[in-house]
Amino acid sequence: MDTIQSAVQECFHADSIDHGKAPRTDRRVLRTREALRNALLALMVERGWEGVDIQSLCERANIGRSTFYLHYPNKEELLRGCFDDLRVALREQAQRSGVCPPDQLAFVGGLIEHVHQQQLVFRAMLGRRSGHFVQDRFRELLVDLVEEERPANTACSWRAHAVSNYVGGALFQLLSWWLSKSRPQGPKEIAALFHALSEPVLQASRAN
Repeated sequence: MDTIQSAVQECFHADSIDHGKAPRTDRRVLRTREALRNALLALMVERGWEGVDIQSLCERANIGRSTFYLHYPNKEELLRGCFDDLRVALREQAQRSGVCPPDQLAFVGGLIEHVHQQQLVFRAMLGRRSGHFVQDRFRELLVDLVEEERPANTACSWRAHAVSNYVGGALFQLLSWWLSKSRPQGPKEIAALFHALSEPVLQASRAN
């Protein structure tokens, strides 16, 4: 099983993750949220973001509309929840692997491997059918992940935020390019390329 997918599923069942007002240990709540998440991703592959509505989500997840609204006010917040879980899973995997120093974008290898294994889903997220909302939220996720790896002793200056947006945006564009034509390069090649391109920028930011 995809290690990131498995980790995301574990996040849905972790008592330490607080899902709004719902009791953290209520397994029915967790199962419902996982069913909705899976329904959203499947429908995005089939129909694109604009083709997904609340009724189709409920039908695919086998729940009523009233149950949906107990968990999320709209499909946009459901998508945010999916990205939040992915973010937690990537962080946990990076910490377990210990491959890179904490300020070397340790999440990148796991993310690129996950994108490779879930190409249909990520093409739906990053392709023409995804819409600006989905792309903007995914780009924000990447920028946040970069921000979180900024060394603790680095000042939160406008330059630091600019670098995070630059690096996160570059990663977004690289993934979009990689997925757009089913290019033959493997995840390790893409990760190595990204690290080689981003390292000079990160080094320059640390010097400042």
